[in-house]
Amino acid sequence: MKKRIFFLLCFIMCALFSTTFAANLKADYPLEQMLIYSRHHLRAPLNIGKDSVLYKITTHTWKKHSEKSGELSSKGGELEVLMGQYFRKRLEDEKFIPENYVPKQGEVRFYANSVQRTAATAKYFSAGFLPVANIETEHKPISGKMDIPFNFHYKDFPADIAFKNGVKKEIGALNANLLAENMKAEVALLENVLDFKNSAYAKENNTESFLLNGKEYFTVAVDTALHLGGSIRPAMSAADALMLEFLESSDNSASFGKKLSFSEWQDLGRLKEFGVYTVFHIPTLSKEATKPMLKLMKDEFSEKSRKFTFLCGHDLHIAATLSALGVEDYKTVNAVEFMVPIGGALVIEKRRGKDGRAYANLMLIYQSAEQIRNKKSLSLENPPMITPLSLKGLQKNSDGLYLFDDVIKRITEICGE
Repeated sequence: MKKRIFFLLCFIMCALFSTTFAANLKADYPLEQMLIYSRHHLRAPLNIGKDSVLYKITTHTWKKHSEKSGELSSKGGELEVLMGQYFRKRLEDEKFIPENYVPKQGEVRFYANSVQRTAATAKYFSAGFLPVANIETEHKPISGKMDIPFNFHYKDFPADIAFKNGVKKEIGALNANLLAENMKAEVALLENVLDFKNSAYAKENNTESFLLNGKEYFTVAVDTALHLGGSIRPAMSAADALMLEFLESSDNSASFGKKLSFSEWQDLGRLKEFGVYTVFHIPTLSKEATKPMLKLMKDEFSEKSRKFTFLCGHDLHIAATLSALGVEDYKTVNAVEFMVPIGGALVIEKRRGKDGRAYANLMLIYQSAEQIRNKKSLSLENPPMITPLSLKGLQKNSDGLYLFDDVIKRITEICGE
C-alpha cells in the first residue's frame, strides 16, 4: 500500500511539474527549436528461436509474435502515434505550430537508424505529430547495419594513452563485478520466473544460477570496441525479453503466470538495464562513441530554417549521449526501466528569454508503464512522464534553464571542433 501511495504521489508531482513548468516557459521563454532523440518503441524479442539462449534458459514457452525478430510491434506503433499526438498538442498549445501544420521545406526533419524498428517508430510518431502532412523519414537502406550517428561502434576506439587511462579509471570506479554480485536478489527473482534451474541451459552448464561459481559475474573491457561479458549476460537478455512481454500485456502472462508486484518488475528492469547503466558511467568512452550524434545535434540547431528534429535510435546510444553531455545521475518514475524507458526520448528545447538570450531546456520524456500497458491517450492534462535533466559543471538560471551557448560549447568541445 505504501509503495502504491508513493508511486501515485510521484505521478501527481510529475503532472504538476509538467503543467506549471510548461506554463511558465511558454509565457517567459518562447520556443524556437525542439530536438527529440527517441528510443524506438515496443519490439519483438531479438531472438527466441530454438537454438537461441533465450529458448534454452527457461522451461516455459515464449509468446509468439507476428512481427519478425527485433521489429516494432503493432502496439509499439500505436503507442508512438500517441506520443506524436502529445507533442503536437503541446506545440500547438505553445503556438509554436498551427493546427493541421504542414511544414515548409526544411522546417522539420525525421531521421532514424537503418533498422526496421527505428525507422517505423519515426513513421508512427510523424503520423501522430503531423497527421495531414506527408513527411519523409530519412534512413539508410534497412539492413540491420547501424547508421554512423546511431552506432556506438561507428569506428575503432582510439589507442592513445589518455583515452585508455580515462576509460580504465572509470571502469575501475564502476566495479562492475561487485555491481553484478549486488544484483543477486534480482537474478534469483528472474531465475524463479524462468524456472531456470530446470532449463536446458542450466543442465548444459551444470548450474542452478546465472551467477556461475568460478566465473566473473560481469566484465567490462574496452579495446577497439566495448565488450560486456560475464555469466550474468544471458540474464540481462532474458530480463529484456520479459520487460517487453510485460509492457505488451495487461495480465500476468508476461511472467509465465507468476504474479509479480510492480516493484519486482522494476527489479527485473534494473537487471535489463545493466549494460545501459554501465555505459552511462563511462563518460570518456561515451564521448568518443557519440561524436557523430552530437555533431548532428549541433548542426540541426545551426540550421536556420529548422524548427523541429526527430531522431530515433537505441537505449545504449541514448544513454551514451546523456553521459557525454555530462547529465547528472537521474531516475525515472512509474517506469520499469530507470534510465532510458522504451519509447522514451531526450528532448532539448531552444528558447528565447526576455533578455534576448537563448536558453536550453533538457528533459527525458517517456510513457509510464501504466500508460504503455493500457495504451492510454496522452494530453496536456494527462501527459507522459517528464524527468528534468541537469548537466554537471553548468549552472541553471532561476527558471531551471541553461544558457544555450554553454550547451553548444560543451558539444563543440567534445566533437573537437
